[in-house]
Amino acid sequence: MLFGLPATLQGLISTLLWATAPNEPSASPITFQLRHRHGVTNDSRIIFSNLDPATSFSGEESQFTIQVQNDKVPRPESHAAFMAGRSNYQPGMTPAVDWRDWEVPTPDVSKRSTLLQLSQMAFNAYAPDNSSASDWYDLSDGWRSDPHGWGPEDDGMRGHIFVSSDNSTVIISIKGTSPGWLVGGGGPTVGKDKKNDNLLFSCCCARVGPTWSTVCGCYDGGYRCDTDCVEEALKDEGLFYPIGLNLYNNVTYLYPNANIWLTGHSLGGSLAALMGATFGAPVVAFEAPADKMASQRLHLPPPPSSRHITHVYNTADPIPMGACTGVTSSCAIGGFALESRCHNGQVIQYDTVSKLGWSVNIANHGIKVVVEKLLGDNATGRMNSTERMTATKGRVCFLCSAGDGDASNRNSLRAMMTVMRRTR
Repeated sequence: MLFGLPATLQGLISTLLWATAPNEPSASPITFQLRHRHGVTNDSRIIFSNLDPATSFSGEESQFTIQVQNDKVPRPESHAAFMAGRSNYQPGMTPAVDWRDWEVPTPDVSKRSTLLQLSQMAFNAYAPDNSSASDWYDLSDGWRSDPHGWGPEDDGMRGHIFVSSDNSTVIISIKGTSPGWLVGGGGPTVGKDKKNDNLLFSCCCARVGPTWSTVCGCYDGGYRCDTDCVEEALKDEGLFYPIGLNLYNNVTYLYPNANIWLTGHSLGGSLAALMGATFGAPVVAFEAPADKMASQRLHLPPPPSSRHITHVYNTADPIPMGACTGVTSSCAIGGFALESRCHNGQVIQYDTVSKLGWSVNIANHGIKVVVEKLLGDNATGRMNSTERMTATKGRVCFLCSAGDGDASNRNSLRAMMTVMRRTR
């Protein structure tokens, strides 16, 4: 099935569906099946392909059961009001947006089984099906999924769509970054993955050092970065965030009465969080680069509460910790400037450094580490709910860290403070 609606029509559909109430909330577990793949063609059209799980998967590989809880999620009174808040953004001022609380079923993130199932969905998003993946995690009965954007020439955003047996709940799973040195094999999306990473999560256009080629022309010498210029660069319709908005609108068109959740790993998790902040959709993101700086640069009006967004990561992964920075870091060596440090929403943090003795290493970024070492039934680093740390408010952090504390970066604190300064 091909979905290539014009942007104007997508916006109209979004406005019409915004006020459509989802099905009545229920706290009963929900069973999902992999029903679609989703992706983007080279001309930025959203495409879906339907999956027949019987032909590509065993029952356990295509079905998941997730524990839920009823919760209130804030959403603007209309899509037009939210977009007006973005358009009327003023630095240092909170946009005047009226929010409404919607009571909907959300993933019960206090349950290990919930996090495990969602992390397996995030893992499986790196491959179209189990015939092309070196590993594929079995899912419990009830989820149907469709992959998207998986043609050999397609190099954009992609992932899977899981749908509950009664069509009441849909989960959009978004693939993260695919560099060979992180997840193995790389693939056609590597170039665009890196561009989106470096635009969304770097202090200033991915200028880690004087020899770097930047992804935008906003660096203004010294410790100055033209933030207006960066924000303008993020308006490119070919970037993954605006494509993600179109994907979400297409899914709401397909399932107009469904409650939509989002999940993903790494870049996919951050995109899920940004989309969840835009649409008021529940999100569980794994090992994702911090998204707060990107949400501000995208002028997303902050809701009164963002507890519907949950970030899960471990302290031995330097990327969500904002510690994979500086010219000598593993990220920089791979060509990535992942310098953001603050997450929106609540954080479930596994202190694998202090409690398990893990060393901080980029190897601990992979979603397979989360599934097999932290959440799986036989995980070697499994922690109970009292051993992990959950934080929502009161976290103090700088939005961005341009240095790693080495002698060459002793002015990193100054860089954090001035790199965000507007120059016009």
